[in-house]
Amino acid sequence: MKNSDLRCLVTGGAGFIGSHLVDRLLQNGNAVQVFDNLSTGMLANLRDAQQHDRFRFIQGDLLDEAAIRRAAEGVDVIFHLAANADVRFGTEHPRRDLEQNTIVTYNVLEAARLNGVGKFVFSSTGSVYGEAPVIPTPEDAPFPVQTSLYGASKVAGECLIQAYAEGFGMRGYIFRFVSILGERYSHGHVIDFYRKLMADPTRLPVLGNGHQKKSYLYVHDCIDAIFTALDKAEDKVNIFNLGTDEYCEVNDSIGWICGHMGISPKLEYAGGDRGWIGDNPFILLDCARMRSLGWAPRLTIRESIIKTLRYLQEQA
Repeated sequence: MKNSDLRCLVTGGAGFIGSHLVDRLLQNGNAVQVFDNLSTGMLANLRDAQQHDRFRFIQGDLLDEAAIRRAAEGVDVIFHLAANADVRFGTEHPRRDLEQNTIVTYNVLEAARLNGVGKFVFSSTGSVYGEAPVIPTPEDAPFPVQTSLYGASKVAGECLIQAYAEGFGMRGYIFRFVSILGERYSHGHVIDFYRKLMADPTRLPVLGNGHQKKSYLYVHDCIDAIFTALDKAEDKVNIFNLGTDEYCEVNDSIGWICGHMGISPKLEYAGGDRGWIGDNPFILLDCARMRSLGWAPRLTIRESIIKTLRYLQEQA
């Protein structure tokens, strides 16, 4: 953001994407509070942030309405990144998406309203498009039937933000991410494949047939896009797809990972044309709206995967 000296609250700020956002906010001269229950986030991700005198960490649960309202006192902008992002196992604990994605979004919006917070930034997902009838998928594509509880809970969060922006005068920024890669990456196909190959480099079980088409984005490109939109988009509600203009098949990613590791495992496919319920076999977002503001990703999908793999190898 161009503006510095803002008071920012970041929910989920100890997580993968959130911690990178925190670092950038602090570098830009803002005061930052992180609210995180550390269920998936890690204090190690905030090692650099903890050296700043304008940083504060609050360990708490967003289901605690009083706690998040106190945390939002005196805040100029809220970045709401906390969520349950476990798409694959959503059907095994259906209430979790409702509580951790939809209800907590309401709680954070209420905290914003009661404290007069002017801007609300939300991490949504390309999963809201379900099995999209239009590829690449623009922001105004017709919404199909939802295919995951995760996607459904994020749609509900988006709708709440739109209604709060209309009813209470705050400005909303909704970012529909593809899968994000990079340093501090903690869950997803790259780490799953890496762990399996480290355990047994001779074979690799693959959910689906390997032809699922996916798009990915490097984490710093993602943060750049968020700040670009905050600088330049001024509608009451601003909705942006965030991704690259390319996609790869799962088999492509496996090839890049195995090539980097110098191994040739036997691939063992299972699950048909998708890995699990809600695993959409083709995800590619139309990011022309975001690009019209002057943003473009710097890294290709292959470069993002290799960067992520190198990070995992260093952490090992």
